[in-house]
Amino acid sequence: MIKSKVGFVVYGVHKDGLQDPMGTPFIDDKLIAQSKGALRKAGLELVEYDLVVASKAEARDCLNHFKKQDDVDGLVLFSGTWVWAAHLLGPLRDYAATGKSLLVWTHPGSQGWRPVGGLVLHGALMEIGVPHRFVYGAANDRSAVEKVTAWCRASALKQQLNCATFGVLGGRGMGQSCGVADPSQWMKQFGVDLDSRDTTALIETANAVSPAELKAARKRIQPLFAERIPGGTTADRSIRLYLALRKMVQAEGWTGYAIQSFPGLGDTYSATCFAQSMMLNDRVAAATLSDFNTLLTVIALNAFSPDPVYYGDLQHIDKKKREIKIIGDGACPPALAGKAGPAGFAEHGIPTEGEAGGLSVKLVCKPGPGVLARVGRRDGAFEMVVCRATVFEPPRNVLKKRQLECGIPFWPHAFVKAEADMDALVENWNNEYAVLGYGAHLYEELLAFGEQTGIKMIAL
Repeated sequence: MIKSKVGFVVYGVHKDGLQDPMGTPFIDDKLIAQSKGALRKAGLELVEYDLVVASKAEARDCLNHFKKQDDVDGLVLFSGTWVWAAHLLGPLRDYAATGKSLLVWTHPGSQGWRPVGGLVLHGALMEIGVPHRFVYGAANDRSAVEKVTAWCRASALKQQLNCATFGVLGGRGMGQSCGVADPSQWMKQFGVDLDSRDTTALIETANAVSPAELKAARKRIQPLFAERIPGGTTADRSIRLYLALRKMVQAEGWTGYAIQSFPGLGDTYSATCFAQSMMLNDRVAAATLSDFNTLLTVIALNAFSPDPVYYGDLQHIDKKKREIKIIGDGACPPALAGKAGPAGFAEHGIPTEGEAGGLSVKLVCKPGPGVLARVGRRDGAFEMVVCRATVFEPPRNVLKKRQLECGIPFWPHAFVKAEADMDALVENWNNEYAVLGYGAHLYEELLAFGEQTGIKMIAL
């Protein structure tokens, strides 16, 4: 789960203990301390600026100070009292050119004139087109604090993506037209380089895995599963492929990758299901079929969630009950297994895909709150569909029947209740895949990420 480090700057002209006509200091130090504490409790690391910023010279010094701190993802500008916006505007515009985020937080209350200081700066930034978020809410208002922290974590991911490299192994899989990427678009919009390879080096690396490495990997993997890892060449190749992916990602300096899977690798060497399951379990952002839109969704959810990410086919939708079954073709992080269906093994391979065979993961996803999401492109422009969702486990007496409905009961299942207008969901969904992330907080963080990176958000 991504951590965010942000600067915390208090601004206002009536500072240094200056009192209002009733003898009360304009700036409430106790309130500021409470606000800092709320952000720290929510998981942010704060870099405090000791001086309350008021003049142009102070603003220049403050913003120049933070421009030099590469490990700071953005700034929270806290309205201490009213301010002359022109004193801050130039340095803030200059700082925004770094691509890091700005957030103006105004704590409600009549004393101190904080709303005046917040709104005048918010309006000034809008006037000149400087991207930022304005939050008006108290330190004990969970929703307000969540909007602050979501914006900051989204900024951290945006900075993490800038100058990152993601690998591309093989070409387009299964004729996926709604998953292809324009590398120039990724570089322009996210600062990401897509570095392509064929799968030759991957197979060579897999074949070079030593018996000792294979034995050690089996020992490390076994505790994740409720049944023994199968023996034999098919299972060994699946594990070798996983180890080879780990080695290539590290050697190439990739942050994550997309892989063709089949046709090709899954027909001639091994299906990638098990390898993908384990890489996702290791918290590496990955996608099958060279589906880059799914990859981008996995990148975001993997960064924001404390749990691994699961992507699979949006295999059945019951609009009346608002229930969805997500069934991946054998790929799912074993850490997501629930009590109803502990992580086990099946073998992948059907005539039209993955004839070489290979291990696949069998499980039922654990219950919990989260989101369903997927990035797509409409007429070449990125958009993301997202809705709140709750994963549930069917009662044991009906689980087997529910798994048999799809005809492939041994592939991983997630049973999901969507909190959305189902007609709108079906109309706007942009692929067969759905990406599932655990954590109620993900919804706000995805919205913030979309706003900061120029992805149109379709929030259901």
